[in-house]
Amino acid sequence: MTRHLSPPARTPQRPTRARVGVAVATAGLVLGGGVAAASAPAAAAPAPAAPLAAVPLAAALPGTDSPLGEHVLVLDPSMPTAEIKAAVDSISDVQTDDEMGTNRWSILFKPGTYGTAAEPLQLKVGYYTEVAGLGATPDDVHINGKIEVYNRCLEDNGTSNCIALNNFWRTLSNLTIDVNGAGQDGCRASANFWAVSQAVSMRRVAVHGGNLSLMDYCTAGPQYASGGFIADTKADFVINGSQQQWLTRNSEVGGWSNAVWNQVFAGVEGAPDDASFPDPPYTTLDTTPVSREKPFLTADGDSWSVHVPAAHTDTRGTSWSDDASDGRTLPLSAFHVARPGDSVKTMNAALARGKNLLLTPGIYDVAQSIKVKRPGTVVLGMGHATLTAQNGATPLEVSDGAGTVVAGVTIDAGTKLSDTLLHVARHDQGKGGTASGRGSSPADPLTLSDVYFRVGGPHIGKTKVALEVDADHVLIDHTWVWRADHGVEDFSGGFLGDDERWAVNTGTNGVIVDGDDVTATGLFVEHFQQHNTIWNGENGRTVLYQNELPYDPPTQADWTQPDGTLGYAGYVVSPTVKTHELWGGGSYVYNRNNPDIVTEHGFQVPVTPGVKLHHLLTVNLGAGTIRHVVNDTGGQVDNSNTGTPAYVTEYP
Repeated sequence: MTRHLSPPARTPQRPTRARVGVAVATAGLVLGGGVAAASAPAAAAPAPAAPLAAVPLAAALPGTDSPLGEHVLVLDPSMPTAEIKAAVDSISDVQTDDEMGTNRWSILFKPGTYGTAAEPLQLKVGYYTEVAGLGATPDDVHINGKIEVYNRCLEDNGTSNCIALNNFWRTLSNLTIDVNGAGQDGCRASANFWAVSQAVSMRRVAVHGGNLSLMDYCTAGPQYASGGFIADTKADFVINGSQQQWLTRNSEVGGWSNAVWNQVFAGVEGAPDDASFPDPPYTTLDTTPVSREKPFLTADGDSWSVHVPAAHTDTRGTSWSDDASDGRTLPLSAFHVARPGDSVKTMNAALARGKNLLLTPGIYDVAQSIKVKRPGTVVLGMGHATLTAQNGATPLEVSDGAGTVVAGVTIDAGTKLSDTLLHVARHDQGKGGTASGRGSSPADPLTLSDVYFRVGGPHIGKTKVALEVDADHVLIDHTWVWRADHGVEDFSGGFLGDDERWAVNTGTNGVIVDGDDVTATGLFVEHFQQHNTIWNGENGRTVLYQNELPYDPPTQADWTQPDGTLGYAGYVVSPTVKTHELWGGGSYVYNRNNPDIVTEHGFQVPVTPGVKLHHLLTVNLGAGTIRHVVNDTGGQVDNSNTGTPAYVTEYP
């Protein structure tokens, strides 16, 4: 979780949009796509929120006529706007500060129009909340108003340290926002604010009639935000503001302003040009090499189904503009609808019978692996459904299979060491097995979408590897793999200090890729105790890589490899690999436990013509040193140049 950023670039004004009434007082800021040169001072991790009252069950709220459990709120356009707002507010009022809590929510809108010009529907989205339309396309659900995330104020009774750095774990999808700020003050009415950081996705959304701002410049003035993901979306105009790294994929934008360290675009109509990288720091791919949009729920009267989009190569623009029916539609009867408390035995039996798996919102304790073996199986989580490892289990084992999709699931390490949290194996084989011919393929890759991992945070966590991919032709479409740098991590509700965390909250590697032809679009991996990402397979591709090295090594000896190399690179391609490509990679250092610690390089790759890296950076966030960006190339970042990236445009 990135906590220390360059100050936000000045928020520009689009001539044809409402004036953004905000002044930026921080020095070193420039207009347009400029880079903010200074850095924010180091800030302590926030204290945990006071225990929160339980959110009322959806059964006590209006609009709960769904077969999907009591933490699914289903809204109908016939309901009064005030009633809808009150129901959603009853959730968001609690979830706004419930960073490490156990509530999970899905808020679903049936097709229709919500809010009016005179009475707009203006909503906020808190932690562990999914907001989605239930139509076949985003045009089927119109929100006349806003759906927003603001800065979270962490200190002094909610009046200071108001930032978006901790705004994780929330989802917005499959609807249209007709921006209407009526009744809000002039600053707040100037945009639809989506001030978020990691593990947050905006997919299949249209934002019209106003700006979409990825930072909140109204709560305590322009403040910090850290990384995110947009896909399959249309927006009239996007204010990036303070977002350090961001991936926008297969979308359409009428305009984009600002960049801080690196904004990456793949298959985006209207994306800015990247010819002068790093001034401004844009990375633009004309098309996305491999893409598959995330499955989504639909409702037609009382008939519920899940649409599973097809995979494509070399795509550009949204998937729903021309053909919204692309892919396959599965009736709800094709799914085992799981609820927290269901046994893994029950889920595995359903999967063995040919069912797909729908995980309704909640926490699932998993003491033996959920096994996904059948090609084409869909595992879809609602409302950030969370699998927590028990007794050292691997919560999810997925066999290599064409068309298999896992989406919308968060996986937590438990207090006993797990080998892995999600293992993608070759079909019907364990590690090192041989594919059976039914495996994933270039035309129909096994896909992981919005799958998030936590090692620590809400409780102590231990794993050797969070995500291990042994299969070929796998698509990883947006993941945040996080060894926690803060949280409520012991059973008494207290904090672990940095020295304690290093020894107790353990994760060796975040991601290991052994399969060939694996593509990642939006790979965020942070804080693991050795190499965060190791890529052993051939023909790998990554479009945006964001990494923070661990904050908490106690000594240089704890952060030195057996061969004497200082530190562990954030992204490593094996010396035997002949072909690999990365676009838009960043690795950051903040050794708050020991500012004298040195890391030799942020990226480590073989020097061979087939291994190509484009637009890399390292940056010091306030403590520690990275000597080189990639191998022995690129300048040093250290405590003398805090917040100023070292860039490598092309390697080799």
